[in-house]
Amino acid sequence: MSRDASITLTWADGDFKFRLGWGELEELQEKTDAGPQVVLQRLYAGTWRVEDISNTIRLALIGGGMSPEEAVKKVRFYVEQRPPAESVPIALAVLSAGLIGAPDEKLGELEAPSRKRGKSSSRTAKSDLAPSTGLVQR
Repeated sequence: MSRDASITLTWADGDFKFRLGWGELEELQEKTDAGPQVVLQRLYAGTWRVEDISNTIRLALIGGGMSPEEAVKKVRFYVEQRPPAESVPIALAVLSAGLIGAPDEKLGELEAPSRKRGKSSSRTAKSDLAPSTGLVQR
């Protein structure tokens, strides 16, 4: 994740950049007839609607730089033709990144100061995992 709320994840047939900026969040709100935080809560609680999943992923691919046409193709093939629950972790990760963002630091930068002081650190930065999904970001 980065300060611009983008996240790169291995999904479908490769590594993709996902980003939900203000415009994509507005469209998500229109398409799902719910605020982005409501959609996020539905995804976490398991009370999601299928359009919550497909629209979140499609709009995040577009926000990440993919053409709308290619994003629709990817979602139709890798989301809409698969069991819906299979795509929930991706939707959760990208929507969480869009709403919450992430710190500027990378894992290596977080550990460097403690090594300089002579301490060993086995901390794992939470920003290296997609929220509650176990998906490792690239």
